[in-house]
Amino acid sequence: MPKLPILSGQQIIKVLNKIGYRVIRQKGSHIRLDCSALGKKRITVPDYKSIDKSLLMKILRNAELTPEEFLKLLE
Repeated sequence: MPKLPILSGQQIIKVLNKIGYRVIRQKGSHIRLDCSALGKKRITVPDYKSIDKSLLMKILRNAELTPEEFLKLLE
């Protein structure tokens, strides 16, 4: 498995936008994304300066992305 970088919440949201997720609301520092057009789960991404790798893995699982696919989209 490739090594995942430590990213900010905004960087993760930009990658998720590439696969169809759109921001639907924000409450405090948590941003809710929806991709119902593709039948995927809603995802909550915290708007933090750095997101831990374990939380990033959970976000990727909910988005049905592998770490390899995520890193390819990050480029």
